[in-house]
Amino acid sequence: MMVGLTGLFGDWLWWIVAIMLAVFELLAPGIFFIWLAAAAGMVGVVILFLPMPLEGQLAMFAMLSVVLLWFSRRVFTRREAINDQPWLNQRGAAYVGRIFTLEEAIINGRGKIKAGDGVWPVAGPDLAAGTQVRVTAADGVVLTVVRNEP
Repeated sequence: MMVGLTGLFGDWLWWIVAIMLAVFELLAPGIFFIWLAAAAGMVGVVILFLPMPLEGQLAMFAMLSVVLLWFSRRVFTRREAINDQPWLNQRGAAYVGRIFTLEEAIINGRGKIKAGDGVWPVAGPDLAAGTQVRVTAADGVVLTVVRNEP
């Protein structure tokens, strides 16, 4: 079938394959098919200047595909950013271990403290307003507190 296609399309075969793979990339984005399309396009360019049998074309396509996919994974994989402020987007976690005064009494396990420039909801044992509490954990925006024992 492929030999028949090379006879039918001639040098255009690899350009058609490249376009089809690029369309697949548009339909299923993931930066995978675009590298196969690039490999097919490269084979199309090479056979314009250096005619070769179908087996050589397929071998070249396979090698270029592997090399381009390896290159893309190596260059475009996400690397863990080293950050000197690990709690930057976790403000609640930055309060763990700190001591605050209850703004509102903890009743039925819920209350509020003033931390920084805002009021934070807290969870913990029932305590009166004005009690010193220590933050032991942060679950989203709710801080878990216990009575601070001096």
